[in-house]
Amino acid sequence: MKVLLVNGSSRPDGCTAAALARVAETLEGEGIATETLWIGNQPLSDCLACGRCRQTGECVLNDIAAEIGRRAAEFDGFVFGSPVYYAHPSARLLTVMDRAFYSCGRNFQFKPAAAVLSARRAGQVASMDVINKYFTIRSMPVVSSTYWNHVYGSQPQDVARDEEGLMTMTNIGKNMAWLLKCIHLGRENGLEPPANGQARTDFIR
Repeated sequence: MKVLLVNGSSRPDGCTAAALARVAETLEGEGIATETLWIGNQPLSDCLACGRCRQTGECVLNDIAAEIGRRAAEFDGFVFGSPVYYAHPSARLLTVMDRAFYSCGRNFQFKPAAAVLSARRAGQVASMDVINKYFTIRSMPVVSSTYWNHVYGSQPQDVARDEEGLMTMTNIGKNMAWLLKCIHLGRENGLEPPANGQARTDFIR
């Protein structure tokens, strides 16, 4: 079993990275392999609305968003981390998630996921709500902790002093490891995900 942790900050070694590192450390201690991927700080294109992914199953653009969408098939769980800006996650992470989940949503379906936020003071809860919506629309179990999934600080050394925040990260890792093992055991005993139906309507009818 393996979990992908996505760092949605423009800083590779900032507060978000510190939070994700604690989750990864805990997962590894529970016997779950991890890979942490930084989305970088280069310009990213929003969705082009070209519709090609409906034909090919992949995003037509070749960048980190497309890579995460494709590679999601390799992983059993996900953690998406972001700093908080104006009470929302980074626009860069949302661009990546918009395109990855739209073009390759099948690669995320039924796999556990968690959102992790870092902020100087506030806005984490609103940001967590935004990221969690990507999970719920793809039938992904949302991994909880023992408090809201965030840490406080302006610098990584601040996060290191946030004992409750780091314990929250530790408990995310423990809870995700437990859920992954439950899913694995279920599949070993013939329990597969449900075959969900779909219906698309406009609000006018």
